[in-house]
Amino acid sequence: MVENIQLHQLLQIAVQAGKEILTIYEKDFEVEWKEDQSPLTIADKKSHETISKGLATFYPEIPILSEEGGKSIPYETRKEWNYLWLVDPLDGTKEFIKKNGEFTVNIALIEEGLPVIGVIYAPVLDIAYFAKKGVGSFKLEQVSTFSLTNNDELINKSVKLPLDIEKDKVYVVASRSHLSPETEEYINQIKELHGDIDITSAGSSLKLCLVAEGKADVYPRFAPTMEWDTAAGQAIVEQAGGTVMTPEGKEFTYNKEDLINSWFIVKNVQFI
Repeated sequence: MVENIQLHQLLQIAVQAGKEILTIYEKDFEVEWKEDQSPLTIADKKSHETISKGLATFYPEIPILSEEGGKSIPYETRKEWNYLWLVDPLDGTKEFIKKNGEFTVNIALIEEGLPVIGVIYAPVLDIAYFAKKGVGSFKLEQVSTFSLTNNDELINKSVKLPLDIEKDKVYVVASRSHLSPETEEYINQIKELHGDIDITSAGSSLKLCLVAEGKADVYPRFAPTMEWDTAAGQAIVEQAGGTVMTPEGKEFTYNKEDLINSWFIVKNVQFI
C-alpha cells in the first residue's frame, strides 16, 4: 500500500488546498467558533473539500479522517481501518486569523496506527515538507513554481532532511499560541542540563518541521493537541531520524478511540 502512494500527487493536493486558503486569507473573512472554542473559517472548509476530493480521486479505497467532520465517524467504524488519511485542512487557524503566515495544510497516511507518509505545506511561505517510510524526509521551497509530475522529479528538486547545521547551543521550539506551565518547566530543565539555550516560537506543525530540519533540537508540548495536528509532522520527523514520544518514552500512535493526543516531546536525530 505505502509503495503505491505517490508523493507528488499528495503535494499537488496540498498546494491546491493552499491556493483555496489564500483566496480567503487575502480578504476579510468571518470566524466561527467550535464547541471547544477553537476558531473555524471558510478557509478550513474549502481546504477540506479540496483535499477530500483529491484523495478520493487518487486513492478511493483509503478512508479519510479530517478535522472537519472527522469527529462524527464512530470508533466502531474507524477501528477496522488498517490504513487511513489523517488530515488537518488548516493547521494553525489562530495564526491564519492573526495573518502571520504560520499555518499549514497537513496530510498523513496512517498504517496500523503509525504515520508512514506525511505532507505539510505552508501556503504563505510556499514551502513543503514531506516524507515517506523507506524513502526519507525532504523540504522543497517555492513549491508553487514547480510542475510536480512525478516522484523522482519532486525528490530531485528537494533537499533531504535533516540539514547539516552547526549549532553552538540547544535550540528549543515552542508553541506561539499554547505555552503551558508544564512546557515552561521542561524548558527550564533543559537549561539546567545544557546551559545556554535558544527558544524560538512558531505556529502550527511548522514546529515539528523545524525539528526535522535540524534548525530546532527539541519541541516539548505539554498541552492538548489533536491527532490531525501531529501525524504528518511525526512522519517527517521520524523519517529524518528524529523521534516523537510521550514524556514517559512511549510510542506515539493514531486512530485511537479518543482523538486527543497525549503530551509529547519531539527530538531531532542529534538530540536523541
